[in-house]
Amino acid sequence: MSESNQEMQNQTDELEDMSAFLRVRREKLAELKANGKDPFEITSYPVDSYAKDINEQFDEYEGRIVSIAGRIMSKRGMGKAGFIDIMDNTGRVQSYVRKDHVGDESYAEFKKYDIGDIIGVKGEVFRTQKGQISVKAEQVTLLTKSLLPLPEKWHGLKDTDTRYRQRYVDLIVNPDVKETFVKRSRILKEIRSFLDARGYLEVDTPVLHTLEIGASARPFITHHNTLDLDMYLRIETELYLKRLIVGGFDRVYEVGRIFRNEGMDTSHNPEFTTVELYQAYTDYHGMMDLIEDMYITITKNICGTEVIEYQGTQINMAGPWTRLTMVEAVKKYAGVDYYDWADDAAARAVAKEHHVEIDEGERATKGHVLIAFFDEFVEDKLIQPTIIYDYPVENSPLAKRKPSDPAFTERFEYFIYCREMGNAFSELNDPIDQRERFVKQVEAKRAQGANAQVDEDFVTALEYGLPPTGGLGFGLDRLVMLLTDSASIRDVLLFPTMKPVKE
Repeated sequence: MSESNQEMQNQTDELEDMSAFLRVRREKLAELKANGKDPFEITSYPVDSYAKDINEQFDEYEGRIVSIAGRIMSKRGMGKAGFIDIMDNTGRVQSYVRKDHVGDESYAEFKKYDIGDIIGVKGEVFRTQKGQISVKAEQVTLLTKSLLPLPEKWHGLKDTDTRYRQRYVDLIVNPDVKETFVKRSRILKEIRSFLDARGYLEVDTPVLHTLEIGASARPFITHHNTLDLDMYLRIETELYLKRLIVGGFDRVYEVGRIFRNEGMDTSHNPEFTTVELYQAYTDYHGMMDLIEDMYITITKNICGTEVIEYQGTQINMAGPWTRLTMVEAVKKYAGVDYYDWADDAAARAVAKEHHVEIDEGERATKGHVLIAFFDEFVEDKLIQPTIIYDYPVENSPLAKRKPSDPAFTERFEYFIYCREMGNAFSELNDPIDQRERFVKQVEAKRAQGANAQVDEDFVTALEYGLPPTGGLGFGLDRLVMLLTDSASIRDVLLFPTMKPVKE
């Protein structure tokens, strides 16, 4: 038999085995229903104890009658007595079930339970002769019948595509996956605690927008039937948050779901979570200090240390972080100096000499060339936490220009493990300058076929007066990736965007 034919035969055999499993489980369910014991009719169970507490605080629980519930993960024995492992929300605990303890009828039903079934057990906490902490069952109740078998060796879900699609099974059989999402929740709690303690107010702003702004990200488009109006899922929370600073809130932040109709890779998903915050009467230097302090605090509280390992590389989060202007970084890693370029043409000539491609072609300015050099030579060197600041005005439409050099803006990004983690500005509050930059953005988007418009209401808000403001935004998912040593953003999203499976 050829290798391909053998593989097809193996797949056929697996499907036949699976069909047998499904048939047997449904037959067991039918028998239960026929005997008036439909497990799906049970509405509640009185749980008073949990696996983790029983295992970690055995001295307090020994001899106590407890009531636990969870999923059967393994079965052993089954003559006149058997052992099962039960997994609840906190972990696993063993249960010892004897025929003469629970009764003949109950034990006969118990022997038919399958791995994956959800049960309730009431009994005494004790330690077996081999020293295993267990619950000696007095009562066993089937709460939910599992009609699909769990993958015994998890070979079926080593494929990451299947794991992401069937996250519920991934969580059942892989405790590390569950711990990642527990840690994600803790990280978010730490962020909120950090900002709340510094006087920031958490707010919510609209997800549906009535216009497509000029920013480079492509939006998802939907339609409001009652208004007969196309609407756009937000690609940022920035403009509404700054409206609130205009309105008199000095410190606001939002944990916001963002939607971008763009590519997907290990660090990008079409929907993701950002944290954006704005503070009146400070600038980008204040944001530098804040984000460094936040990351150090969160890392210590979550990981217990300032030095973590990410994908085999040690990352030292302890301050002070390295801070370089973009000009300094390009000079350090590419060996070229922005200030040696006499004009735009000279900058383009240097780029050509170093084989650096520039999207803008002959329209490229010195700022465009500097950005291209940074992308080509610098970003993949920034392993340890590094702040890169003073960005060219060409790619910073919402940042305030530097008074000492209007070709640059008071903007920074910070990088860890060669990955941009967040972005911050001294916010532009000149409505005339802002509108001019918006117009250029919109023209560029429309040239690409988009239906972009200037957000005139935001410009109006600026005309009422935005105080000097520092703003910062960062991706929650990338921070969780870092602190859980996860290689892909899909590993830290419970249900990442997936292409539908064809039947």
